[in-house]
Amino acid sequence: MSAVWRASRAAVRRRRLQTFVIGLVVLCSTTTVVLALGLLAAASGPFDTAYAAQRGAHAVATFDTSKVSPERLAETARRPGVEAAAGPFGQAVLDVPQDWLWMPAGPLTVVGRADPGGPVDRVELLAGRWATAPGEIVVNWAVGGAPYAELLGTKLAASGAPPLTVVGFATSMSKSAAAWVTPEQLTALRPASAQMLYRFSDASTGAALRSSLAGATDGLPAQSLTASQSYLTLKKAFSSRVDAYLPFMSLFGALGLLVSVLIVGNVISGAVVSGYRHIGVLKALGFTPNQVVAVYLTMVSVPAVVGCVLGTALGSALTGPILKVAFSGVETGLAEVGPVSSWVPFACLAGMPALVLLAALVPALRAHRLPAAVAISAGGAPRTGRGLRVQRWLAASRLPRPVSLGAGQPFARPARTLLTLAAVVLGVTTVTLTTGLTGTMLALGEAARGDGGPRIGVHTAGLGSEPGPPRLSDAQIEERLRSLPGARTVVARGLSQVTVVGYTQPAFANFHRGDVAESASPLVEGRPPAGPGEVVAGPGFLTDRGLAIGDRITLGLNGRQVSGTIVGELVDGDARALNTTWETLALLAPDARAVNYGIRLAPGTDARAYADAVNALDPGLRAEVAESGNAATATVVGFSSVFTVLLTVVAALGVFNTVLLNTRERRRDLGMLKSIGMTPRQVVVMTVTSVAGLGTAGGLLGIPLGMVAHRLVVDNVGVVAFPESMKDVWHAPQLAGLLLAGVAIAVLGALIPARSAARMTIATVLHTE
Repeated sequence: MSAVWRASRAAVRRRRLQTFVIGLVVLCSTTTVVLALGLLAAASGPFDTAYAAQRGAHAVATFDTSKVSPERLAETARRPGVEAAAGPFGQAVLDVPQDWLWMPAGPLTVVGRADPGGPVDRVELLAGRWATAPGEIVVNWAVGGAPYAELLGTKLAASGAPPLTVVGFATSMSKSAAAWVTPEQLTALRPASAQMLYRFSDASTGAALRSSLAGATDGLPAQSLTASQSYLTLKKAFSSRVDAYLPFMSLFGALGLLVSVLIVGNVISGAVVSGYRHIGVLKALGFTPNQVVAVYLTMVSVPAVVGCVLGTALGSALTGPILKVAFSGVETGLAEVGPVSSWVPFACLAGMPALVLLAALVPALRAHRLPAAVAISAGGAPRTGRGLRVQRWLAASRLPRPVSLGAGQPFARPARTLLTLAAVVLGVTTVTLTTGLTGTMLALGEAARGDGGPRIGVHTAGLGSEPGPPRLSDAQIEERLRSLPGARTVVARGLSQVTVVGYTQPAFANFHRGDVAESASPLVEGRPPAGPGEVVAGPGFLTDRGLAIGDRITLGLNGRQVSGTIVGELVDGDARALNTTWETLALLAPDARAVNYGIRLAPGTDARAYADAVNALDPGLRAEVAESGNAATATVVGFSSVFTVLLTVVAALGVFNTVLLNTRERRRDLGMLKSIGMTPRQVVVMTVTSVAGLGTAGGLLGIPLGMVAHRLVVDNVGVVAFPESMKDVWHAPQLAGLLLAGVAIAVLGALIPARSAARMTIATVLHTE
């Protein structure tokens, strides 16, 4: 074994450049794979762990108590397939008339529960204590939200309900309620429904969960089940932003793995072919065929392990910031989204070197089969007869001699040529994919920015903040905002929590008034809302509730209901939010005021001066200059660009390795050509020409593959539904530039060995002959 190790170390020292190429390829690939696996683990692992620890409910079912008795509901806990159940708990919906605890006005679902424990949905107290007496309430609160400890003792005066005092803040992964009171207190709130919490033995898929719920409620009176909530919807909301990053990161990871396999196979294949004489010497000295294979595998494993360790460390360091962006604005409950899961680095540290060894094993087995005498006699010269017909045809053409000689070289080593071509194809595919993603994300940003003028957000005081509501009325505020110099469009926004009849969780409704047509959010399909009850929502909202354009829904607020219609689908949007008109708000809450205003200024307007003028209008107004970009777009474009550069460099290094091997094998030929008058510049032209054709072919093949990859990514981003106009980002000049990218990758990879070959002297090349 010591002899194998010494021979391997010597091979590494002789092939420093190839060693560097392998190490860099594995580093880039490992970094990408760690990021993809880290996001994949974060998309479900923390949620599943926290949900299981809290015994979260697989289904939260709401029943009409006028149609089914509590005794019959309790019997459902013993139905086949029900692993555990809690309830029935009385449930009432309070209408909160004004902003309370930093929450907008709207419905507040309150459940009567004697304690936070139980077999299902164990509620975790964050501050204070559980409600034990009349007049006390515990509020469901986001972990890490506003300083809940300072809000203990806050009073709640809901319409038609006795005064309640907040004695505690808690969190439920199941989101089974917005607040809890004692069962006795709930009786005073006149509940009209009851809640059952179920955990099923089979709830792995939506179909299985629906089947289990149907089995549990079988035999109950018709229409007694008024609403149900699946934990899969909560899980999807938890990972929605992460799921948006997974398609393209996974694709980059797959590309990186393919490039690794190709480059490693190319390097080892070239090392075997160019080292025939060395293999023969090793076997003549007593090395067994297995030991010769071990020499090559050890040679490649050294840089692979180093690159894998560095790539794992880099990927682990980058995963934290990316997860922070991916989970920004997402309520995670007790799920701790921290560093990359421990299994990810271990999987990469074990898997990547194994993949490299497998990629190297096939070409290394060629050395295993090679007899010593044949290897020594073969030396490093290429075999005769390969591609001679093509080379003779090119020699007879009118092409300049360096060009015809270079164009024929790829046919002498067809296997190596195919590996090199594949590396170039993947490089062009990556460039094309990134170009398409960048174009799509920029188109999304442009649609959101509109005409490109500065944007101002004006917030009215409220949600518990000081100094209180504006002194001016809504009409006066809107008039003053329009009168300030530079204002082009003004849109007032109202915000309330509304019930969506038939669904457990409330929705955040955005009501707009003003220049809505000119400032409307981009739509994938349909049209903006124009009348009372007309609603548009993002893909997350529609998918989670099984809705589509044209479906009817009913919104409820303050005891009033409005029947509405889905008239459009937004490109992007919160899965818990919908947009509708101010006329809808007038039907639900006639006295509601705007919570903020969105202003678009004319291009060139001083946004800071406009904001200062707004702040001077009324102490209850607070104006801020809106940021021009967003973290998600910057992350996608930045990540894609960085790894495109890395994978492009790796593809160029693959070409570099091929040209380097070719020039070393053809040292004698180069010496002969120089001796009959070939200049150094002609040597460079010949060498570059040998790969320029591969670059062109790689561009022709890589562009359509990149376009397909781009379409796969943008069609599978769950939180965004891109319209065709944002997917169609390809134009003739752009495609021509991408075609040149293949040539550029090939030429850049060939330049250094080409110049090195051009500088070799005739005496140096031929002194061994």
